[in-house]
Amino acid sequence: MKQIKPVNNSGDLKQFIDFPHDLYASDPNYVPELFIAQQDMLTPGKHPFHEHSEVKCFLAYDANRIVGRIAAIYNRNHNQFVEANDGFFGFFDTINDQETVNLLLAEATKWLKEKGAENMIGPVNLSTNDTCGLLVDGFDSPPMAMMPYNAEYYQHLLENNGLTKKTDLLAYLLAEGNVSDRSVKLLDVIDKRLARTGIVVRKINLKDFKNEVIKIRNVYNSAWDKNLGFVPMTEKEFDYLAKDLKMIMDPDYCLVAEKDNQLVGFILGIPNINEILIKIKRGRLLPFGIFKLLFGKKNIRTVRVLTLGVVEGYRKMGIEASLYGHIIKNGTAKNVKAAECSWMLEDNYLMNHAIEQINGKLYKRYRLYEKHI
Repeated sequence: MKQIKPVNNSGDLKQFIDFPHDLYASDPNYVPELFIAQQDMLTPGKHPFHEHSEVKCFLAYDANRIVGRIAAIYNRNHNQFVEANDGFFGFFDTINDQETVNLLLAEATKWLKEKGAENMIGPVNLSTNDTCGLLVDGFDSPPMAMMPYNAEYYQHLLENNGLTKKTDLLAYLLAEGNVSDRSVKLLDVIDKRLARTGIVVRKINLKDFKNEVIKIRNVYNSAWDKNLGFVPMTEKEFDYLAKDLKMIMDPDYCLVAEKDNQLVGFILGIPNINEILIKIKRGRLLPFGIFKLLFGKKNIRTVRVLTLGVVEGYRKMGIEASLYGHIIKNGTAKNVKAAECSWMLEDNYLMNHAIEQINGKLYKRYRLYEKHI
């Protein structure tokens, strides 16, 4: 008989984090998350998300065997910002069994309704500023850094439970040899034109990282305020993310557009650390994983471009083309074989068209679901 149990202690949390490793043990495209990162993310007092919101994790058991997991997430900042009363579910993994899925979602729904939620959205881990979406197309390759992965049967199980599509999140691949070099060829012309208006594109200054982060946060929270599901990050949340990203950041892929010492746009690409994480057993850095991480970074040949933002009033001036052009130019010089641009809202026609114009190929699709509860 299957039953759902809450995660109440560190032992339960360890099992919660480790379950996907066993579920996907024979899947060559599965990339384990770092255990310590997941542990901090789900522990109040460790991650700043818990200062304004609540998370409750549950495990599904069949006798003594774990067969599924889910986290119910009540994001107060989201509800205040969008003037809604939504709940979220995330960290969702399961065997191919409808009963298990129904029990997990029922438990998450019950907890969210007790908080007052009227709608449930997911999968989201912990917010749309983090890993989110269910992979529904593009199962033939591993995910890039900070992107989710799941088995094909998840879609059928969720939809059978009554969840319906809210929106799709798109991932485009720019492959070596197929990328249009038009933006690179025009780079000098575009940059000179921007310079005449006082706009300069430069690499992020890691020696002044603290101040750079403050400037980028202001652009981030203003450039996406109309995007579906977006919630501004708190200062502590942004600093937490920036600290993590700094460990793998390469200034050649993190560029800013500046006017009068004020940032008006930026692009953030990161080396695809999943090329290394896929080899780190069960996400443990010790005893040997740390060496794979440290010595493997120089051999990474793919990049994920995860954020591009330009503040209103400076869009369609050529800043976007310049930022993309610099990343393509720098990546080519470093022998990068492919770059993923993700995720893009399916109805962000302007940005999607811009990526398609440089021969970006839509190769993965992720879906956010919702259900009235």
